[in-house]
Amino acid sequence: MAMENLMEGIGISAVTVNTGREKIQAVKWFRIFHRTALGLMFLGTVSLFLWAIVGQAQEVEQMVGRVLGTYPHDPAAFTQGLLYNQGKLYESTGMYGQSQIREVEIVSGNVLRSLSLSIEHFGEGLALVDNRLIQLTWREHIAHVYDRDTFEKIGEFRYTGEGWGLCYDGTYLIMSNGSNRLFLRDPNTFEDRGSVAVTLYGQPLRNLNELEFVNGFVYANIFNQETIAQIDPKSGRVTGVINAAGLLTPEEKKSAGVLNGIAFNPIKQTFYITGKNWPKIFEVTFETAR
Repeated sequence: MAMENLMEGIGISAVTVNTGREKIQAVKWFRIFHRTALGLMFLGTVSLFLWAIVGQAQEVEQMVGRVLGTYPHDPAAFTQGLLYNQGKLYESTGMYGQSQIREVEIVSGNVLRSLSLSIEHFGEGLALVDNRLIQLTWREHIAHVYDRDTFEKIGEFRYTGEGWGLCYDGTYLIMSNGSNRLFLRDPNTFEDRGSVAVTLYGQPLRNLNELEFVNGFVYANIFNQETIAQIDPKSGRVTGVINAAGLLTPEEKKSAGVLNGIAFNPIKQTFYITGKNWPKIFEVTFETAR
């Protein structure tokens, strides 16, 4: 009776079961119909899945950095954070006993001002909120707060976990810790305001490092890679991948570390990129690869 009720429910009540042979024939036809329907549903599901993968792949723009200018950079600087403000670069450097916050002249690479951290602190990401420079530390769970104009320390924040990259989107500080997550933090209290998982083609993108927020996107260095990810901070999806390989000569690469450091010049609409112990800073635009 359950089979007959199901058949009636899908509009096959016209099949009358007057004899045993007719009933068997009706059931056979129903089984064929049922299997066909299931097959179509399965194919439809697979098609949607494949369409989603292909669609997502098409939406990840492949880009390159077009070099507009090259400037000197202190090869002793283990760059962990970089930002542009009012014609100058502000840089956070790492390594225990060598970590600093610096104001740097772009064209000459000269360090105009610097402040050294305690030898127990390893400098990391750097962001500017109004006139406050906020500098992370790696494993010390402290974010130092400085007056931009004087480098006077005016406060500090505490947090758990490692500190890697830091940027500011105008509402929240956005922080990385080497995982595939971006963490939102209150710019005045550093309280946790949530996080988002970053994915590339649907898979976690780990080792997010130095960060820069530009025109609605987070640009992230990927530790130990010569690529920069363009990330939608709302969804966490990588919308573009910038190939930054080949900036240094083979000879320069021998004494240089990994690509790390992204700053944006809003007047010229250009980026400054460098790396740990790199001898140069490159002014670039990110353009679609050909």
